[in-house]
Amino acid sequence: MERSKVYYTSFKTSMNENLLQKLRRLMVTAGMRDIDFKDKYAAIKLHFGEYGNLAFLRPNYAKVMADLVKECGGRPFLTDCNTLYVGSRKNALDHIETAYMNGFTPYATGCQVLIGDGLKGTEETLVPINGEYVKEAKIGSAIMSADVFLSLTHFKGHEMAGFGGALKNIGMGSGSRAGKMEMHNDGKPVVANTDGCIGCGSCLRICAHGAPVIENGKARIDHEKCVGCGRCLAVCPKDVIVSSLGSSVQRLNCKMAEYSLAVCKDRPHFHVSLICDVSPNCDCHAENDIPIIPDVGMFASFDPVALDVACADAVNRMPVIEGSILSDHIKEDASHGEGHDHFHMTHPDTEWKSCISHAVKIGLGSDQYELIEI
Repeated sequence: MERSKVYYTSFKTSMNENLLQKLRRLMVTAGMRDIDFKDKYAAIKLHFGEYGNLAFLRPNYAKVMADLVKECGGRPFLTDCNTLYVGSRKNALDHIETAYMNGFTPYATGCQVLIGDGLKGTEETLVPINGEYVKEAKIGSAIMSADVFLSLTHFKGHEMAGFGGALKNIGMGSGSRAGKMEMHNDGKPVVANTDGCIGCGSCLRICAHGAPVIENGKARIDHEKCVGCGRCLAVCPKDVIVSSLGSSVQRLNCKMAEYSLAVCKDRPHFHVSLICDVSPNCDCHAENDIPIIPDVGMFASFDPVALDVACADAVNRMPVIEGSILSDHIKEDASHGEGHDHFHMTHPDTEWKSCISHAVKIGLGSDQYELIEI
C-alpha cells in the first residue's frame, strides 16, 4: 500500500516565527494552497468546545486556516453540528453563543460560524455510500453544501472511540442529530428520566411516525415505530429524552469511518490536527482533566486516516504526565509497563484501531504514512 504524506512540526518557536506563522507554513508546505478555492465555499470543521471546557483549540488557529482560504480566493466558514446530549451546544442558538463565548467570533477568526445541521439538528443531507453499516449518511446540510471540506482537529482522548482525532471530528462531528444517533446506537432515543417528564406532548407532536406515547402523564418511545430521527430529543423541554449507547465500540468506529467517507468523498478535502492539551476525554465535556501527555506538535495531510495513525503513534511515543488519569491507571495495573497503548490504558473499554482498519477497507485513506518534518 502506498504511503500517504503527513507533515509535522513541533511547537518549538523562534524569534523569527511564532506558532501561528508556523502553522501557516505547515499547511502551505503540506499542499493546502494547491486546492482550488477560487470563489468556493470552504467548511472548516472543528469543535468549539463545550462551555466550561478549556482544552479546545484556540480560535487563533482557526483564523490562520480561514485567512489562508481567503488568500486563495475562497469563502471560509467555521462549522460543527449540534449535540445529542444536554449541554451548551444542543441547538444552533446556544451552539453559536458557546462558540462566541469561547472566542470563535467573526472578529477573532475572520469568518462566520454556521451550525451544520440547523437550529434543532434536523437540517441534514442524505449521502448515499452503501456501506457495510450505513447506506445513507445523514450529514449536516451546511457542511455538505460546501465546495471544499477542511478539518481542524484537537487530538485528544475519548471515552468511547479511544481518541478523538480527524475521523472523529469529521464523521461523528458532521453527522446531524439523527446521524449521530445512527452511529452511537440503533438510532433509538429513550426517556431516561420518567420522573422528570411532564407529559407535555412536545415529542408526540414533532414525530411523524407516532413513536412517542404518553401514558399516565409520562412519555415513552415505541422503538417499533421510531426511525431514529432525533427530533423528539431536540424539542423535549425537560431534556429527559436521550440517546442510549447500545452499539459496541467497534460498530461505532466503523460507522464513524463510513460517515467520514460520506463527508470527504467527491470534493477536495484537507486536514490538520494539533496534539496539545491532550485531555483524556472529549471537548464535549463541560470540564477538562489535566493532559495525559506533554504537547507534541502540529500535523497536516490530505489523508485523514494516515493523519490519525501518525498522531496516535506520536502520542504513544510520549512520556505520561504524572498525576494524570493515565498515570493513575498505570499505577493501578502493574501488568502494563512499557509498550501499552496510551488511549486504551486511559479508557480500557475502548479501542481505536477498528476505525482505522475499516477506513482503509472502504478506501478513505491509508494506514501507512511518510512523516515529513518541517
